[in-house]
Amino acid sequence: MKIIIDTTENVAKRAAQLYVDLLSRNPQAVLGGATGSTPIPLYKELIKLNKEGVISFKDAKSFNLDEYVGLEGTHDQSYRYFMNDNLFNHIDIKMENTHVPSGIDISEPEKYDAEIQAAGGIDMQLLGIGVDGHIGFNEPGTPWDSLTHVVELEQNTREVNARFFNSIDEVPTHAVTMGIKTVMNARSIILIATGSSKAEIVKKFIEGPVTTEVPASILQLHPFVTVFLDHEAAALLEKQA
Repeated sequence: MKIIIDTTENVAKRAAQLYVDLLSRNPQAVLGGATGSTPIPLYKELIKLNKEGVISFKDAKSFNLDEYVGLEGTHDQSYRYFMNDNLFNHIDIKMENTHVPSGIDISEPEKYDAEIQAAGGIDMQLLGIGVDGHIGFNEPGTPWDSLTHVVELEQNTREVNARFFNSIDEVPTHAVTMGIKTVMNARSIILIATGSSKAEIVKKFIEGPVTTEVPASILQLHPFVTVFLDHEAAALLEKQA
């Protein structure tokens, strides 16, 4: 696990460079996307680099981590809408090459894994981390061998995400998410964590034991993980780069 600590602004720029490097080597790379407030600075940097001609997504494909159950892709709080609004509509990726789990047709969520496999597997998966250690919507206790599945969201997760809705009552109770095994199948992984609210969980998942109670701790066992932290998120680490 490679850990990079820098300013919040530089975290986005340095993470973006990994996309430049990957797509320069493999223009047809398969990218794993993530939502939430954490990746927005990275997406802004990727849009900038795309408009400057430094990077192109025209032959790339993407698969997102998760989606709320019950929200159509046109709903302004769906993760499909988020990705279109914050990235896809502003870069040269083909919309038919972008994939987000369906929050409506959830009868066979494991088909998403088959789609990923058919595309050649994910070359680089982007992750954030929840304050409870979840990656995607894999809450504490999720089995290591889980594939894409429907999960009931913990109350804490719904409360954190309520800021995006008019009230917590509007926050969906379930989501469909890539499983832990799905994430770990990616050839390389980027995790970004910023802000003091993430400092405690960052310490746990990097320096603590590998346990299902901290889902992100499994990343200690992946051979190619780069963790980007700002100084606030890294504040409690014993060893700082």
